[in-house]
Amino acid sequence: MFKTLKNALKIKEIRQRILFTLFILVVVRLGAQLPIPGVSRDVFSQWFESQTSGAFDLFDAMTGGSFTQMSVFALSISTYITASIVIQLLTIAIPKWEEMQKEGEDGRKKLRAYTRYLTVGLSLIEGLAMGINFYRGGNLAHNNVLDVIMVMVALSAGATMLMWLGERITEKGVGNGISIILLFNIISRLPEDFALLYNVFLKGKNIVKAGLAGLIILVVILAIIVFVIYLQDGQRKIPVQYSKKVVGRRLVGRGGSSIPLKVNTAGVIPIIFASSLMSMPGLIVGFTGASLTGIPAFLVNMLSSSNWCNPARPQYSIGLLIYIVLVVLFAYFYTSITFNPVEVADNMRKQGGFIPGIRPGKPTVEYLTKILNSLIFIGAVGLLIVALIPILFAGIFSVNVSFGGTSLIIIVGVVLETIKQIESMMLVRHYKGFLND
Repeated sequence: MFKTLKNALKIKEIRQRILFTLFILVVVRLGAQLPIPGVSRDVFSQWFESQTSGAFDLFDAMTGGSFTQMSVFALSISTYITASIVIQLLTIAIPKWEEMQKEGEDGRKKLRAYTRYLTVGLSLIEGLAMGINFYRGGNLAHNNVLDVIMVMVALSAGATMLMWLGERITEKGVGNGISIILLFNIISRLPEDFALLYNVFLKGKNIVKAGLAGLIILVVILAIIVFVIYLQDGQRKIPVQYSKKVVGRRLVGRGGSSIPLKVNTAGVIPIIFASSLMSMPGLIVGFTGASLTGIPAFLVNMLSSSNWCNPARPQYSIGLLIYIVLVVLFAYFYTSITFNPVEVADNMRKQGGFIPGIRPGKPTVEYLTKILNSLIFIGAVGLLIVALIPILFAGIFSVNVSFGGTSLIIIVGVVLETIKQIESMMLVRHYKGFLND
């Protein structure tokens, strides 16, 4: 990785792209420090600390702490991610949009435009909802309608600005801009997390105990990172043979090829879906300020990951079982809408391709479905292993860090994808230089 970056910095065009990306990320962090006019950060920080359900932890990690600081970038790119997922799901439900996606670059441009419009709409709705709740809680400077409108405009403008900056990175920088901003937000929280680990496990201990605790923490983190790398890069290649035709005296046509099926076909989406769904009741209760008792309070606490695996409150760990089931279900659901075995088998048949030992048509569809289902289950189990280690750690030791589970998968996935894009840019430049010579 470091060798790739070193070689990339020697190339002027790629170096300019990397510097442009770094400049945009600096702008993002500066924007994360700008407070929303009329909102008291101190009051909101005290309110945030009083929320013991942990419903906001994942959201705050994705915003790089902007949410707890209540800056203009408090919504971060969460609305864009939500809009992208909604548009992707609608392409399956709306035939016209599905055709649009298959039209090529023109169709994808239209879908991206719809994603932008939906992002702005969701940002306005979320900003208005947060402004109203601040108004009800008396957390605004003058606590009037003008302050509510100001909060809505500031939050929606910040989310739209981040979307625009992400697209500029994609166009003129390196990597996927939205993913890069998400990665940078998560990394910005790492110093706080390591300080927390130090205070809990190392501070005040003798050298031997502190050294052993530090070594165990380092080994666990490295082991998870290596596991995530293998999980993200793992794939099953399905061999495909294409028939050749005799044209004149020549035998033309492709020979052998393969269909690469990733082990973690759905990426981090199942974790995000499941976590968002489980934290939704806590978010609603937190924003409305409702006081719950009895069964409703038990259900909200049960669905909060901060209460799982706690020896003092084992009854709340029922929510962990629900979380595991949701992750597996979402893994199958998301893969089913992004990879269609029927369509793949039909395209292979049209191109004269077949899987050795498998007849074209329905048998090919059944074979691909069987392989895909096995890979989805393996990938879901892998995701759960990565996600459950921090949950177990937090439940037993009461230490919540942002770089575990979901965040670590995002970090590794985005870094690997960005490195691959830089390598492809270097390869394209090499070919161009060769042709020019």
